[in-house]
Amino acid sequence: MLDTSSRTLFDADLDAFRDTVRRVVATLDTDRHERDGIVEREAWLRAGEAGMLCPGVPDEYGGPGLDFRFNAIVSEEASYAGSAVGWSLQSDIVADYIVAYGSEEQKKQWLPKMVSGEAITAIAMTEPAAGSDLQGMKTIARKSGNGWRLSGSKTYITNGQAADLVIVCARTTEEGGARGISLFLVETGDEGFTRGRNLDKIGLHGNDTSELFFDEVPLPADRLLGAENGGFAMLMNQLPQERLSIAVQCQAAAQRAFDLAVEFTKDRKAFGKSVFDFQNTRFTLADLKTKLQVGWAHLDWAIARHLDGKLTPSEASAAKLFHSELQFAACDTSLQLHGGAGYMNEYPIARLWRDARVTRIYGGTSEIMKELIARSI
Repeated sequence: MLDTSSRTLFDADLDAFRDTVRRVVATLDTDRHERDGIVEREAWLRAGEAGMLCPGVPDEYGGPGLDFRFNAIVSEEASYAGSAVGWSLQSDIVADYIVAYGSEEQKKQWLPKMVSGEAITAIAMTEPAAGSDLQGMKTIARKSGNGWRLSGSKTYITNGQAADLVIVCARTTEEGGARGISLFLVETGDEGFTRGRNLDKIGLHGNDTSELFFDEVPLPADRLLGAENGGFAMLMNQLPQERLSIAVQCQAAAQRAFDLAVEFTKDRKAFGKSVFDFQNTRFTLADLKTKLQVGWAHLDWAIARHLDGKLTPSEASAAKLFHSELQFAACDTSLQLHGGAGYMNEYPIARLWRDARVTRIYGGTSEIMKELIARSI
């Protein structure tokens, strides 16, 4: 169980919410998700019934109107449990786009169903030739009568197989660069919208990740999200929370890897004593515990900054960089301390190690994070 006793960011109400989240997370059949490559809709509905989805959605749209600490609790508990369920994408990213930029009709249509788990959502930014550099996207929406025609493709889209609604980033001018990017709401069943295969990944096997294709998809005018040609600014405004959300998940997974290493090395015997009793093991774990202690303090600082509306893009990039790098180091160190057992998929550390590799890539690579941080210096 994730130990939060030393943290001051949470109060009794949040602790009670965490207990609820733990009970729901405990019902997840992670082995089944790994086999099937997708999380069943019932798991989304259970989370919705427990009030775990989209905590920040205002009450007039069916949500509880809570702050980001509640989002963080859901992400921490799911990540600590080693689950690849895509709740955080919906709660921490997609919901905020619709709350911040959606029309009244769009909010009323989608937010209540996102809160209840009846609707699963995704956001499609990445393309085969445009990853961290969003300015290079080729997907385009051209004016057609009172609406639009959307053409192009997206890849590596989390929740792509299951999604009922996808926020699609597309060009709305022929010129390149940051200008002329807009956001559109594409629904399952829209003519010309098809899903490709559920991609075969190194890790996060339980989280469906897809290719999406748009062949002259007709979209009425009311499918535009926010201002025409204002998409890049909207993306930049929302990226700090997205990167903070990833940092939260990384820190919790790093803690789980450490806890597994402590448990395993104290139980495993070698040369007549526990593996934990060797100085190398104890020093390695002591170093990792120190980094985790710093990590939790930094994470709570970043969350508090975000609650106050003061977390800057460069600070969020630094959080994403630090915690994703810490996660992989913790998972790799823990796997090494497991010895040969760590290479066996029956041990949880194997899945944690596989799943950790992508966090230094998605949401902006570590290299891009360094570039963004450097620009602020």
